[in-house]
Amino acid sequence: MRLGLALGYWGRGPNADHVPLAQEAERLGYDSVWTAESWGSDVFTPLTWIAAQTSRIKLGTAVAQMAARSPTTTAMHALTLDHLSGGRMMLGLGLSGPQVVEGWYGRPFPKSPLTATREYVDVIRQVLRREAPVELNGRFHTHPYQGPDATGLGKPLKPITHPLRSELPVLLGAEGPKNIAQTTRIADGWLPLYWSPLRPDVYEASLTDVRDDFLIAPMAQARVCDDVSEGLLPVKTMLGFYIGGMGHAKRNFHADLMARMGYEAEARRIQRLFLEGRREEAVLAVPDAFADEISLVGPRERIAERLELWRKGPVTDLLVLSPDRHTLQVLAELNETSA
Repeated sequence: MRLGLALGYWGRGPNADHVPLAQEAERLGYDSVWTAESWGSDVFTPLTWIAAQTSRIKLGTAVAQMAARSPTTTAMHALTLDHLSGGRMMLGLGLSGPQVVEGWYGRPFPKSPLTATREYVDVIRQVLRREAPVELNGRFHTHPYQGPDATGLGKPLKPITHPLRSELPVLLGAEGPKNIAQTTRIADGWLPLYWSPLRPDVYEASLTDVRDDFLIAPMAQARVCDDVSEGLLPVKTMLGFYIGGMGHAKRNFHADLMARMGYEAEARRIQRLFLEGRREEAVLAVPDAFADEISLVGPRERIAERLELWRKGPVTDLLVLSPDRHTLQVLAELNETSA
């Protein structure tokens, strides 16, 4: 199991520690570093900044939101950064949800998310392989464009720039069972939002046809500390926000996933409290047990034991979300010892 460093997205402004953290992760032998985006900082610019100040570590997006860019634009970002970094780019994509797609990007959320995702990846593959001009008679992504307001002058094109790698890895952030199953067929890897090594059955049916080289790279908050309850507070804060606020009361993919993982009543309570403006109560309503099983928190010995549970399952890459250098070092040492 390889280790990656997950940096997430910016808050009110750029985090001055992101580049030093990436450099430290590279020094410690981490395999990859990952950036994200929501409705503020974009995912590619910080990754390019990191690429310029590192030399070996792989560079991933977890995730680039599909609604933010046409698939050809996303492919151009990926092939450009792959060239500039010497072949270190890994493209992680996510569909996001109706609240963000329609509220922030001003676009309709696709009525058939599976089809929209499949077409998006198809176009990106065509660009990166550069075997012929890009053509797709799709429901959501048509190349050339043939809508009612088209000029009729659109011409199939292939990229002027020759991609460095035609098979640049494409990973998908997927939560629903059908979406995960499709991911195993059309992508090179999967980026689970929540992974519990105690509940492999949650995803088992969707992962029946996984290839040997398929990447499974969940993100997990980590912190070496003496007080487990205190260490879980940042995990619960994140869960409270995602389950309560990242989605509509009637359609929240994160809350639905928590429900499928055995915490349905708790997920609905967190949603209700958050939407009522009782955010602190929503965070405290997150069960310690759920926060604990999807993270790595506690003394070194406890983390060592729990890390073994992660290693026994199908996870190929553990993306560590932690700003603490001591924690990053401990995980590197433990993972090396267990290898």
